[in-house]
Amino acid sequence: MHRMSIRGFTLVELLVVVLILGVLAFIAVPRLGQSSTTAKINACKTNVALLNSQIELYYASTASWPAALTTITGDVNYFPDGTPQCPFGTAYSYSTSSHRVAGHSH
Repeated sequence: MHRMSIRGFTLVELLVVVLILGVLAFIAVPRLGQSSTTAKINACKTNVALLNSQIELYYASTASWPAALTTITGDVNYFPDGTPQCPFGTAYSYSTSSHRVAGHSH
């Protein structure tokens, strides 16, 4: 019969694995934070485009521009899932002269 030999890991092998995992974490964690910010910025730009397209749809339907942004954001026909919110918590501003929601920087 063969004897089964049990072999464990040496301390050096475990330290090498921990070191490699540490280096990978050092590289990956900052990139995750950066991609989160990029996703929020893109979501904000998408919300601005959506608001502007709904303002144009309001004009096409009523032949007049909305007096305020709440005119369309409060209407479930234009936003059945609720008003789009900036991921950074900044309020969107509507210009009655240009009839557009201006993008804002983050």
